[in-house]
Amino acid sequence: MRVLIINTSEKIGGAAIAARRLMEALKKNGIQVKMLVRDKQTDHINVVQVDKSWLNVWRFIWERIVIWQANHFKKHNLFDVDIANTGIDITTLPEFRQADVIHLHWINQGFISLDKLKKIVDSGKPVVWTMHDMWPFTGICHYANECDKYKTHCGNCPKLYGRSHNKDISWRVFRKKQKLLEGSNIGFIACSRWLEGLAKESKLLEGKFITNIPNAINTKLFHPFNKQEARAALHLPADRKLILFGSQKITDKRKGVKYLIEACRLLAQTHSELAQKISIVIMGKQAEETAALFPFPCHNMEYVSDERRMVEIYNAVDLYVTPSLQDNLPNTIVEAMACGTPCVGFNVGGIPQMIDHLHNGYVAEYQSAEDLANGIQWTLSDEIYGELSEAAWRKAKACYSEDAVARKYIDIYNKATGQHA
Repeated sequence: MRVLIINTSEKIGGAAIAARRLMEALKKNGIQVKMLVRDKQTDHINVVQVDKSWLNVWRFIWERIVIWQANHFKKHNLFDVDIANTGIDITTLPEFRQADVIHLHWINQGFISLDKLKKIVDSGKPVVWTMHDMWPFTGICHYANECDKYKTHCGNCPKLYGRSHNKDISWRVFRKKQKLLEGSNIGFIACSRWLEGLAKESKLLEGKFITNIPNAINTKLFHPFNKQEARAALHLPADRKLILFGSQKITDKRKGVKYLIEACRLLAQTHSELAQKISIVIMGKQAEETAALFPFPCHNMEYVSDERRMVEIYNAVDLYVTPSLQDNLPNTIVEAMACGTPCVGFNVGGIPQMIDHLHNGYVAEYQSAEDLANGIQWTLSDEIYGELSEAAWRKAKACYSEDAVARKYIDIYNKATGQHA
């Protein structure tokens, strides 16, 4: 069986990382697989880049211009929405023609337009679409927040500046998606039970096959090893309780760093003995401007893409905190747990599916800095830490290993192509 995985980027962003890891997992399980991307970051032989051209940049810019115009020429949420008005025709490529299954992932920012997506559907090839956010079943947004218009029909979109009208660009894109999906035989895979539940409530995916399969991780690479050795390699203090916060962009409001800062301030006020031992490790872009807001010493790692260095960081720290306000199935939690590092996060999205409360980490009350502080204090307790670490590693190995995830996808592919396992 030959599978073509399609994603805008090879390695940048959570969806890209998940898609590339799935490619490796499938290869190890005997599947012939290639990954087709617009933006390639390595020389991996199985990753194919569409023709590199100034047109790719123009497509991205043109989409933003149209959104900017619909947004009353404001930058408000300019990169939180996509309209897929322009893109590349991949159906003419040999990699597409040779594939038995087309596996879509995150295809936005001018890579695949809705018109070109229709050509993929009309090709007659089985199509599987892994949803890394809500965009496949909303009008234009990747995360709808409190809005539930995707359950009926988008319009008067709260993501657009000052709101527009019932038949705004979100209404028009929703309607175009509706026509595209009518009669199509796409199988939709959510990365979390949370996203699966939202997808099943949506009007666009009414009557479609929808299930959930988590993201895969290489548990032979991401695994626990000596904490002091990891700290020495990274020049981190050996005698501190290290809390890690990571995001591609630290200042992204959706990642909720302000709640972690407030939780740390509460810890400094109420648990002075523990506070004297805490340091923060920040992994991501724009780390420096955030570091000054913490009441504890900070160590900035900037954005890390090298997986072996990431393994060192996860092993060096005592705890990973993810105060995201809306998230699907964060790769960072899987990575941390696979390294035996307990996690604390809010009760939102796919996070409570990953962190088993009081078993391998702590699930805090949504948007409560106080409960986030409670979770940090509880998880760092010396009496239970060893058990939490062991449980985190076991959960990652049992649920997110390459073999476990690949087998589930192979079953989906077999059903899509009419084959039997």
